[in-house]
Amino acid sequence: MRVEKIGIVSRFDNQEALDMVKNIMEAFEDKVDIVLSPGTAQHLDIDDKCMPVEDMRDAGVELIVSVGGDGTVLRSISKMEDPLPTLGINLGTLGFLVDVQPEDALTAINDVLKGFTYTERSRLGVYLNGRALLPATNEVVLITARPAKILTFRVSVDDSMIEELRADGVVFATPTGSTAYAMSAGGPIVDPRVDASLIVPLAPFKLSARPWVVPASSRISVEMLIPEKEAAIVIDGQHSYNIKASDRVVLTKAQNPARFVSSSINGFYEKVQSKLS
Repeated sequence: MRVEKIGIVSRFDNQEALDMVKNIMEAFEDKVDIVLSPGTAQHLDIDDKCMPVEDMRDAGVELIVSVGGDGTVLRSISKMEDPLPTLGINLGTLGFLVDVQPEDALTAINDVLKGFTYTERSRLGVYLNGRALLPATNEVVLITARPAKILTFRVSVDDSMIEELRADGVVFATPTGSTAYAMSAGGPIVDPRVDASLIVPLAPFKLSARPWVVPASSRISVEMLIPEKEAAIVIDGQHSYNIKASDRVVLTKAQNPARFVSSSINGFYEKVQSKLS
C-alpha cells in the first residue's frame, strides 16, 4: 500500500542535514503529505508543516525519515510511546541505525513510498522507584556521577542476585545496543533478532566479573550499596537521571518495540564487517 504521509526529523544544527531535508521536500511534496519535527521546521522557516514527533502517529504519519546519525534516530524514537517505523539517512559517523547514504536517499525514499516492511527491535523499559522513565532502544548505563569514583552495587535478575560489584558502572543493553557502548566495554555482539538483554560491567574491580546475556523478559534490578556515593543512569546517551543509595532501578522489556524500515542495502553481519573491521 502506498505511503500517504511521512514525518521528517533531522539534525537542525547541521546545514548538510537541512539541505537534505529541503531536497526531500522538493522531490516528494507533490507525492506525499510531509510534516517536520519542530526543530527542523523552525530552522527551515516552514511553520505550517511543524508537528511534534510524539503527535505524528495520531496525525496519520506512517513512517519517520530521520536525517542525521544514530543520535537523531534515538532521540526521535524516545519521543514516541509506540514508535513509528524509521528510515535513517546517514549523515553521522558510524551509523548503525541509519542504512541509507545521502547519495541514495531520494531513490530509497521513492522506493519506500511505494510500500515497505519493517523489523521490530525490543527496547528496555526503565523504572526509577516505580516511576516509568523513557524506554531505551540502545542501552541504559549506570555510572558514577563523580569522575574517578568507583561504585558498589548489586544486580539481580528475576530476584536472584547475579553480581555484587565495585566498578565504574554497568551497561544494560538491547541487542540493538550491543554494537554501541556495551561492545566497547567488552560485551558480545548480538544479532538484533535475538530476544535478550545484556549486562556488561564497566571496569569492574573483580577478575571474575563477566558480561551476562539474559532473556529479554527478565526483570533486572539494580541497588546501590554505598550511601555516600551518587550515580547517574543515562538512557541512550540522551537522558540522564541522578540516583542515590535509597533508589531502586528496575529494567524490563518495554511494551512497544522500536521499528526500522527494512532495507536491502546490507544486512546486520555485513554492517558489522564494514563498520567495525
